[in-house]
Amino acid sequence: MSAQPLRIAILGCGGIGARHAGAVAKLGDAVQLVGCVGRDAARTTAFAATYGGAAFTDLDRMIDTVAPDLLIAALPPSVRDGEIEHAAARGLHLLVEKPIALTADKARSLVRAADAAGVKAAVGFMYRFGEAVQRWRALAASGATGQVGMFAGSYHCNALHAPWWRERALSGGQTLEQVIHLIDLVRVFMSEPDTVYARGARLFHGDVPRYDADDVSAIIFGWDDGRIATLNASNIAVPGKWQKEWRLMGERYSARFDDWNNALLTRTAPDVAEEQVVGTRDPFVAQLADLVDAIRNDRAPQAPLSEGAASLRLALAACEAASQRREVRFDHAL
Repeated sequence: MSAQPLRIAILGCGGIGARHAGAVAKLGDAVQLVGCVGRDAARTTAFAATYGGAAFTDLDRMIDTVAPDLLIAALPPSVRDGEIEHAAARGLHLLVEKPIALTADKARSLVRAADAAGVKAAVGFMYRFGEAVQRWRALAASGATGQVGMFAGSYHCNALHAPWWRERALSGGQTLEQVIHLIDLVRVFMSEPDTVYARGARLFHGDVPRYDADDVSAIIFGWDDGRIATLNASNIAVPGKWQKEWRLMGERYSARFDDWNNALLTRTAPDVAEEQVVGTRDPFVAQLADLVDAIRNDRAPQAPLSEGAASLRLALAACEAASQRREVRFDHAL
């Protein structure tokens, strides 16, 4: 007899909630969207009519009525007010969109709450699930690539986004909202850095009401053994395009990633050979499938919530370095 579908609810019925609802639909009979929760009743009802499930404006009422197994938390970080911790305490597994919080203390508190509840909890770092990213990780695990000595990444777009996104106090700015994906990859490919230096500025959005986030930035992570990672980002590039790419330089391999699915991997020693990775995987579907499997087989997800706290720590330190215009050293004892 096949297993019953895992029952899923979505908290937050905006654009990112819609992406997750689409992933639920693509997983087919393995899962079922049973509920969605939002603050605006009309918008939540329209969301449910489009994607399925019942609409609610109260989290507890939703849990009591439709009994979900897993909650996908897609609320903007500034409006989260204990709902995720409460859902964990009620026994719901979690998939939390990044950034999981706007402060390190809040992030650690969220991780502790999930751990104390004994639920499976993951963070929405979907880049990790791309075919090209996973191919490099397999090569690295086999020892083929050698140590990565240099990471160079960029993230460029040009949009006003949602009103809350424009305010640093509500979103954390572009570093916490977008560049954090690349910061997470720095940790995935190179481990924890020892220092960070950064600069940022708002150049071209001074006439946009309540826009106080940086629209250009650059970050340098450093390791005491000499390794370096550089990231640059802007919200002043080509309208309607989200351009993200990165390069890796390792002892025996280099790589140019056009995105999470597509990359040119080049073996540089002992001889030169190229491998083109051309993938079509939907990373939202892949990360949800991984969490569903982790729940069913009682294992850790590939992107546990604790990784959301660890990568947030680096992003916050980069913001601190930019604000103070100085290099910040990480305390690895934390």
